Amino acid sequence: MSLRRLLPVLCVLLAAAAFAAATECSSMSNTTCETCLNNVSCLWCNTDSKCLDYPVRHILPPSSLCKLKDARWGICWLNFEALIITLSVIGGTIILSLILCCCCCCRKKKNRSSSLETEKSVREKEERRVRQEERRVQMKSRHDEIRKKYGLFKEDNPYSKFDS
Repeated sequence: MSLRRLLPVLCVLLAAAAFAAATECSSMSNTTCETCLNNVSCLWCNTDSKCLDYPVRHILPPSSLCKLKDARWGICWLNFEALIITLSVIGGTIILSLILCCCCCCRKKKNRSSSLETEKSVREKEERRVRQEERRVQMKSRHDEIRKKYGLFKEDNPYSKFDS
């Protein structure tokens, strides 16, 4: 079958399912909470024992439909206020623990990199000191050659010339 033929059939089936779900929720009023909440698209209101369609356009059911403390969805013993508070606490705990883990990992990485940087700076400092010492020795030997050339070389014992 082609997609053009399947599309209208699927639309009709989805509309029928939505209509059936809507009629199921309203038909389950004045029953028990458990029978109403067997359908996940239903919302149970405790004040007047009504089974209502969950308002999917809103995240939370409006108070005109049912107050949050009396609304049940999914589980009969947990009202929406407690559900919101519980999910907020769990979500906040997860976010906070992720942030703490990221901070700890970054700090460890920073300590590792800073220790590598200090080792690198110590190594570079030692290399500069060695090069400076080599240059100092070269300059001293060059200056000594110039002093010898012009007879200005300082001997260990300056009175040795007069001894002989």
